[in-house]
Amino acid sequence: MGNDARAHVYAVIMAGGIGKKLWPLSRKKMPKQFVDLLDDGTMIAKTVRRISGLVPEENIFIITSEMGRTLLSASLGSFRQDHIIVEPASRNTAPCIALATAHIKKRDVDAVTIVLPSDHLVLDQQAFIKVVEAGIEIASEKKGLVTIGIKPDRPETAYGYIQADAELPLPSVLSDSSDFMLFKVKAFAEKPDAATAVEFLESKDFYWNSGVFIWHIDAISREFERSMPELYKDLLAIYDSLGTESEQKVIEDVYSWIHPLSIDYGIMEKAETVFVLTGEFGWTDLGCWDEVLKVAGDRSVSAGDVPDNRLVQIDCDNNFIKNSSGKVVCTIGMHDIIIVVTDDALLVCSKGKSCHVGDAVDTLRREGLEEYL
Repeated sequence: MGNDARAHVYAVIMAGGIGKKLWPLSRKKMPKQFVDLLDDGTMIAKTVRRISGLVPEENIFIITSEMGRTLLSASLGSFRQDHIIVEPASRNTAPCIALATAHIKKRDVDAVTIVLPSDHLVLDQQAFIKVVEAGIEIASEKKGLVTIGIKPDRPETAYGYIQADAELPLPSVLSDSSDFMLFKVKAFAEKPDAATAVEFLESKDFYWNSGVFIWHIDAISREFERSMPELYKDLLAIYDSLGTESEQKVIEDVYSWIHPLSIDYGIMEKAETVFVLTGEFGWTDLGCWDEVLKVAGDRSVSAGDVPDNRLVQIDCDNNFIKNSSGKVVCTIGMHDIIIVVTDDALLVCSKGKSCHVGDAVDTLRREGLEEYL
């Protein structure tokens, strides 16, 4: 990709989620993207570094909450404050992307935008960049919406899926590559039950939905106008207000009435032209503690900043302990257990069951224990 084309490539990193299934480390006041889960840096810092290998620094934007803006200063002290887009309230990904689209379009009417989550893990960054570069070429040439799909290696129930239609030829500049395949999207599927996940895996035409999207600014604007006309009007109102004295008031007014909706439901499932570009780059969304374990590999104990001598295990094996408190943790006769310790909370969970941590968080909320969330 030439420097002229690269100047029109933008990245929007969505950093507004909470990640309640990673409680008690991930909290409303410290969501998982700002947490060092694997003792190698925060997720948001790693996401910015990853995309910086492709997108110019001046073209990287983060969209988050007001609290997220504050947390970014601690996690990314050098990140430009004027490149942080603040949502007045959480309204899911469709309004989030509409707001970001207004900001990007105001800067560059010929922008190609990469939208990506802030809390996913990529193990092979070089392979990731190659796939995203291919997505940029496809989005530029075909003027459609591009999503990146991951070939599943197990019947996973925690991910959404994309069903691929007939394979398509790659653009001429990518025709020699065997690193990825391009398909027209046939359907999007939400998180399946176990039996359906097995069927998806066996069919060989379903891919995990990575949540990474690439499109020309005109293509996504057109789809907002066609599939979500009311939100499109709001997008235009925000666009007109940017840089004026009324900007903040217009955005707050819009967010006071728009309904939460995901980009998958609102746009991707209805769009006229959607492509899925498949790639393999060691992806996981780290959506629960079992996902963290898969990445941690042989590290059965993760101690954070706590000295190893504060973790004592007797007659134990295959446990995962994340101790971010000052407490001594001693386990005896425990096997296949997840333990997460903070200063004010303790999680003890059987491996394979951490998808239910969100249910525990909901229970704590109903019981009025918000201070622990």
